[in-house]
Amino acid sequence: MAQIHPTAIVDPSAELDSQVGVGPYSIIGPRVRVASGTQIGAHCVIEGRTTIGHDNHIFQFNSLGAIPQDKKYAGEDCELVIGDRNTIREFCTFNIGSPGDAGVTRLGNDNWIMAYVHLAHDCQVGDHTIFANNSQLAGHVHVGDWAILGGFTVVHQFVRIGAHSMTAMCSLLFADLPPFVMCQGQPAQARSMNYEGLRRRGYSAPRLAAVKAMYRLLYRDGLTLETAMQQIFDLGATIPEAIMDVETMLTFLKQTSAQRGIAR
Repeated sequence: MAQIHPTAIVDPSAELDSQVGVGPYSIIGPRVRVASGTQIGAHCVIEGRTTIGHDNHIFQFNSLGAIPQDKKYAGEDCELVIGDRNTIREFCTFNIGSPGDAGVTRLGNDNWIMAYVHLAHDCQVGDHTIFANNSQLAGHVHVGDWAILGGFTVVHQFVRIGAHSMTAMCSLLFADLPPFVMCQGQPAQARSMNYEGLRRRGYSAPRLAAVKAMYRLLYRDGLTLETAMQQIFDLGATIPEAIMDVETMLTFLKQTSAQRGIAR
């Protein structure tokens, strides 16, 4: 049997592994599934069609799986999916998806989510991210692997945040943030690349040189986005070790809409 505190309320239809812990006064709804090793703190409400993976640590006072803050939502069968080994600190709110998108809000694996973070409907968050306190994501935001959001970062709906990027405290993102880029401001502007984060992840000198060159092409040489993308493509031939990084950048830029643009 799962380790459920006597004051917790767990619906008989909920599926909890025998190695799950549920703290005092938490409420678990009928369509919730929780895999082994996950610990749920006190005073949490987990509802809706919510699936939670292995070895997560969900601290007290979280609301996971509530309906989206979308006036068009009319009870459609949408869901929240949380992966493995995530840390979710106090007072976070993750909503289920909406029928206007894929119908799924998703958090990947090995993420470090600090207090008061909001994931609105249909957000898609990758792996190994860090969201500092009070990071707020509107609906349909996509966040790549290893991204770091500084405290009080606010992200407009439909914005995409690239892998290995980083926002400073109190950044306000209205446009897509390309991979590797560090931004700051209201609205956020590109300031540099996340070189220190890349070094910590084992990036070699040639790969760092390629990232630096991509930044110069995007932000320093006065090129149009189309011309910059062509020259970034050419980097793959001159720095073969960075082909994957070049592909990461180009794939992201090709998906950026003219209406949204990138953080400049």
